[in-house]
Amino acid sequence: MDVSRRSFLKRGLLLGTTPAAAGIAAAARAASPASPKAPYKLQNVTETTNICCYCSGGCGTICSTRNGELINLEGDPDHPVNLGGLCPKGAAMWGLRNVVTKDRKSQLHPDRVLHPMVRRPGSKTWEKVSWEEAIDAIAKRVKKTRDETFVEKEGDVTVNRCDGIASFGAAQLNNEEGWLVQKFARSLGVVAIDNQTRVCHSSTVSGLAPSFGRGSMTSHWCDFQNSDVIMSIGSNNVENHPLSSRWVERAQDRGATWIVVDPRYTRSAANADIYARIRPGTDLAFYGGLINYILSKDLWQHEYVLNYTNAACILRSDYKFDESTGLFSGWDPETKTYSDETWGYDVDHKEVWDTSETGEYAWVNAPGTPKFETPHLKVLKRDETLSNPMCVLNVLKRHYARYTPEMVAQVTGMDPEVMQKVWEVYASTGKADKAGSILYALGQTQHTYGSQNCRAMCMVQLLLGNVGIAGGGINALRGEPNVQGSTDVGASVPDAPGYLKWPQGRIHKTLADYLATETYAAGYYANKPKFWVSALREWFGENATVENDYCYDLLPKISPKLDYGAYSTMMTFNGMRDGKYKGYFCWGMNPAHSAANGVHVRRSMAKLDWLVVADWFLTETALFWDAPDMKPEEIQTEVWFLPAALIYEKTGSINNSGRWIQWREKAIEPPGECKSDFEMLSMLFERIQALYKAEGGVCPDQILKTQFSYKIDGKYDIRALCWALNGYTVADGKLLKGYGDLKADGSTACGIWIFSGYYNNEADKMDPMKQPMTRRSKEDPTGLGLYPNWSFAWPANRRILYNRASADPQGKPWNPNRVLVEWKDGKWIQNDVGDFVTAKAPDNNAFFMTWEQNARLFAYSMVDGPLPEHFEPWESPTENKFNGAGQNPMARFTDDSSVKRGSAKDFPYVVTTYSVTEHWQSGTQTRNIPWLNELIPCNFIEISEELAKEKGINSGDTVRVWNNRGSVKVKAMVTIRMKPMTINGQVTHVVGMPHHFSWATKFATGDNVNDLSPNVGDPNSYIPEYKAFLVNIEKAA
Repeated sequence: MDVSRRSFLKRGLLLGTTPAAAGIAAAARAASPASPKAPYKLQNVTETTNICCYCSGGCGTICSTRNGELINLEGDPDHPVNLGGLCPKGAAMWGLRNVVTKDRKSQLHPDRVLHPMVRRPGSKTWEKVSWEEAIDAIAKRVKKTRDETFVEKEGDVTVNRCDGIASFGAAQLNNEEGWLVQKFARSLGVVAIDNQTRVCHSSTVSGLAPSFGRGSMTSHWCDFQNSDVIMSIGSNNVENHPLSSRWVERAQDRGATWIVVDPRYTRSAANADIYARIRPGTDLAFYGGLINYILSKDLWQHEYVLNYTNAACILRSDYKFDESTGLFSGWDPETKTYSDETWGYDVDHKEVWDTSETGEYAWVNAPGTPKFETPHLKVLKRDETLSNPMCVLNVLKRHYARYTPEMVAQVTGMDPEVMQKVWEVYASTGKADKAGSILYALGQTQHTYGSQNCRAMCMVQLLLGNVGIAGGGINALRGEPNVQGSTDVGASVPDAPGYLKWPQGRIHKTLADYLATETYAAGYYANKPKFWVSALREWFGENATVENDYCYDLLPKISPKLDYGAYSTMMTFNGMRDGKYKGYFCWGMNPAHSAANGVHVRRSMAKLDWLVVADWFLTETALFWDAPDMKPEEIQTEVWFLPAALIYEKTGSINNSGRWIQWREKAIEPPGECKSDFEMLSMLFERIQALYKAEGGVCPDQILKTQFSYKIDGKYDIRALCWALNGYTVADGKLLKGYGDLKADGSTACGIWIFSGYYNNEADKMDPMKQPMTRRSKEDPTGLGLYPNWSFAWPANRRILYNRASADPQGKPWNPNRVLVEWKDGKWIQNDVGDFVTAKAPDNNAFFMTWEQNARLFAYSMVDGPLPEHFEPWESPTENKFNGAGQNPMARFTDDSSVKRGSAKDFPYVVTTYSVTEHWQSGTQTRNIPWLNELIPCNFIEISEELAKEKGINSGDTVRVWNNRGSVKVKAMVTIRMKPMTINGQVTHVVGMPHHFSWATKFATGDNVNDLSPNVGDPNSYIPEYKAFLVNIEKAA
């Protein structure tokens, strides 16, 4: 019997009514002095479960309330991820609502904003306003800006786009609210919509999806315990995802080896078995060397690689890579872009879809299904003997032969002996019964080649057979509580909900064009028309019919002249500066702190007509006009602040990094006039609709035909929104069991196909606590930590993605002790929900989210090259020793005047930014909790003893850190955790700086480190390069 501490206490209460308990109690009284009996502390207490609001661990909490007050918040001992534990931030979440006074009394947090406010143009103060005034004023400003900046057509393409408004947010919101954020913006015609994933893990999606078919963490937190070797690289999980380290330590207890690769000697490194220091920004050199090591020593998992990847596929003979220039074939020097034509496969023949009445694709001809040109399947030439020089595996061998241990050590600064040991230990997981897991975070993603970093990790894992197995995988440790969910729901420029593509004017002119372009010829994405039509049916309700292409033309489109990147976060601020964007929404995000090149961001926001911020506390974004370097009287931006409910003051679901959809119960009413983001969005859109209905305006149908009334009995109700996301049959509104029920004929509606099944209990549809996502069973039949009846994991409650690859081509598990799926007695045994067509006998289609149904070692869809290649950071202390290109030739936004690139001559020190355990992201929450600030009261810079001696700096000294973009003052921390490195024969100093601190709170204030970071980006993900750039340092006068 599994008894938690809490259940033990409850059993103790029951025990107290028995004769045995009475005897025990009597003995206790006799053995102790008489004292008045204290009341039981949980008497008259209501307990509700919730999920932490910090990293994406998804740790469970219990909120205790009495008489309308939150009296306690603690870890949920029954939760599989954290088992009752919380990090310092999570344990302090009570302090987001309350503080303790000097006389030890509890009171509402005095700095929490409880009422809507407005900062008028040129004003230095806030003015309290009513909700009615705020909603009415914002709606009028939205309408004015939309009508003035709307574009209906570009040439012959209907785009219906509002070019004057941008939106940022959703990663701190619940899933349902995040989905509504993107629907709200896009229903106004806005395409410049983004969330925190753009600046943290967008590279994960753009690196993993081309490799496997999906862009998500392939495993989950509890699976780490099944690994034989774990490599943390670009992740300091002990400090930044503290509860995840429990599962790493369990693996160590079972004999696993933990490797940490990091520029700093962190707490993760201190707990690891092997630590390897690396220069920031040189991970691709490290991976290239590891790939070369695996291939040259024949350590790759042959049967897995030949059957489940494109290793044996033959490439076109005109594919080339030129080491002298660092360019792949297809480069256009004028546009500085690639054509991927030469990166394709050698095709044997093509096959057409069978759409006959008995064919696999008969659904295409069903009444109500839009007409589109069905795709032809390319049947590829393969050479299983690998004798053809253009086989993918042979191309890999040639490409990475340059990445010798000597060259890699010179470029990365890594100790050669340690590097060899790391490669040897990690490559040992290529044995069929072994499992290796890579844990990574922003140290991999935040580079001008962050997506290729992620691609390289995928390639390593595929070569070793580590994807789809228990204890394996590519495991993105995300940093916001719902950045996984906000990415899933499509709150970003390129993506519609569920990782469908948002319409682009150049290739998606009509619905028929969209379906023809996006529908795969084979694999599960051959069903995209079902997902897309169902999404349109939910979006526009009864207004969407087959005759009007399900209102497809009312969706705003990316300009035919531009790509998605032109509307991403960094370009949004460039657009503000240039007068393009007049209005800006920030939902629980703080870009004036977190966006790269903070000085540029503040100056750009000062050009806005209006800004709307919804949050708990005043942020740097809400107060950008009051920054130390700004003059409020000169800034004419009108700022509206909308006070938001905390996580335990509202209901909704949230996704952790492992794709678990978990429910947050409402524990207590929000104070003052604070409202949920769901209610704010609903009120605001309802008011905008009323304005267009009364006054008309540009393209009113885009707004008036949008279905946005998520109500039950006339009141806004999150349950109605849950039904929309889960999906339902249009005729009767009954909830769908899962996405397998979706159709392309308009008979089903579904807001996000991958969530379908998370809220599917029709019999109890009014009760969220009786839905799959709220399940709380801790049963673990396999002992592998799958917990199949705890919450709901998208897709289809699948815990480990691509789990067909956990068994050989005949269906026999590689490791009989870690069985996820197995073909036995003519059927599939599924300990985890099969990620393949389980109705069929074993085949090689282990990655059915790609059209090849194999994973890709060579990925033609990456815009900057089909194979990862080392490039130096945009600001680098040295030259590129691997090729003649220097930096990524396709790095984005580099020509903008705001970038102000620095040289190693002027700025000789490499800086990397990071997080500390006690604070979180931009610090809006944690810098408002006094006791967390007692732990880490100010910003600092970590420098080595050698650099400190050279500069005459002691610990505690104030130092100035600067480059061409900005200058900040912080405290010096002289430490042995940082060491000088020898790079290409030259001594190079690396320093580290946390990024949590700025001016907007009463505690732990200081300069914003992101004033220094460069606003240049990855060409696939458009993420900024926070992790490696140049600065100079001096002791402050």
